[in-house]
Amino acid sequence: MNIKIIGKKITESELREIAKDFYGDMVKGVVDIERGIIAMGGEYHMDANVMLIENGSKQQNIWGFNWYFDKKESERIEYISLINIRPRQNNRTMEVQDVSLRDKMKTIILKYLL
Repeated sequence: MNIKIIGKKITESELREIAKDFYGDMVKGVVDIERGIIAMGGEYHMDANVMLIENGSKQQNIWGFNWYFDKKESERIEYISLINIRPRQNNRTMEVQDVSLRDKMKTIILKYLL
C-alpha cells in the first residue's frame, strides 16, 4: 500500500503515482490541521489516518478528504470521509461542516499539492 506523509510540496506525477494503487483519478488523503501535514494514499482514509497517528498526530486534529485530479481547481478537494463523523467535535456527518475548518484544511492541502 502506497501511503506517504507529505510535509513538502510534491508534483502531480508523484501524487498520481500514489493514486494508481486504488483509484487512479482520485486519491484519499488526511490532513493534520495542528501539525500542518498531510498523508495521501490507501484504500480507505483510515489507512493514512493510522499512519499519521503512528507518527505523532492526534485523532482530533486529523480530517479526511478526497483529491480529484481531473476536476477544475476549485472542485478538486472533497471534504468527505467516514473519519470525519465526530459528534464530540460538532461534526455529525461524513462531510466537514465547519467552513473555517474546511478553509484551514484547504490551506494546508494546497500548500503541498498545487
